[in-house]
Amino acid sequence: MVFIEVEDLNIKLITAHLLVILLWGSAFAGIRHGLEGYSAEHLSFLRLLVGSITLVCYAAITKMKMPEVRDLPVIFLFGFLGFAVYQTALNFGEQTVSAGAASLLVSTSPVFIGLLGRIFFQERAGKRYWTGAAISMAGIVLISIGSGKGLDLGIGVMLILLASFSESIYFVFQKKHLDKYGPLPFTAYTIWSATIFMGFFASDLSAQISSASSGATISAVYLGVFPTVIAYFALAYITAKSGASEAASSLYLTPAASFLVAWVWLGEVPSFLTIAGGIITLLGVSLTYLKGWGNVPEPFSDIKG
Repeated sequence: MVFIEVEDLNIKLITAHLLVILLWGSAFAGIRHGLEGYSAEHLSFLRLLVGSITLVCYAAITKMKMPEVRDLPVIFLFGFLGFAVYQTALNFGEQTVSAGAASLLVSTSPVFIGLLGRIFFQERAGKRYWTGAAISMAGIVLISIGSGKGLDLGIGVMLILLASFSESIYFVFQKKHLDKYGPLPFTAYTIWSATIFMGFFASDLSAQISSASSGATISAVYLGVFPTVIAYFALAYITAKSGASEAASSLYLTPAASFLVAWVWLGEVPSFLTIAGGIITLLGVSLTYLKGWGNVPEPFSDIKG
């Protein structure tokens, strides 16, 4: 028998993994709960606003340097795609799609990342990639059927796939600026820029807050602080200590956490077809992801809430 002493275990690293899995897994249920009091676009704006305020405090404490002026246009583009479009499309999608099913649909981002690599980085798409993509599509159809949509994918499913595609663009092309500024500062810049875009809905936010239940508002604040900020801090810690590959590997448990949290928080019980579709989708995703894409920048993360 081999005894493992407690001091040999990296408790901090394990805790960071658990935080990422649980916080991003809980985001999908948090969105569903927040949508009970807020429109999709206002929930996205409030979440980003809370996250931005939190990051301003962090930036002030750590004396975070600001980005160079020449990088601002691309940072705004990254913020628009990686956070504004992603979160708003996901929110609209979750109006008709369960939290667990949404997390599975978002987990298809490695398929899109591989496709973007084929288009922009001239990477060969081998048989494993196309097989994985086809398997993932079959899983998506089963998830849609399990969500009561039949063979029609439905607008909710399509919007969540749009969210997944949008964040895939963000992850594939962020490498240069991620290396230049570091994960936390770059994430802060893009969240701030996304908040500016979503400021278009600021005029109606006070009315939404006044009419929303306290529970929905608490969910929005939770989304802004924990899945949007704290989870990224934890992921940055994992990446610094053990590399991006290990950081990404734990994210494949996010859908399982999402189903568990949605069951406890919202009472959502997934259908057999949804679970089966999820397993098939993740199998397809693993085939595309494990192949590797050579020159394609490795994303900081590819499953988030």
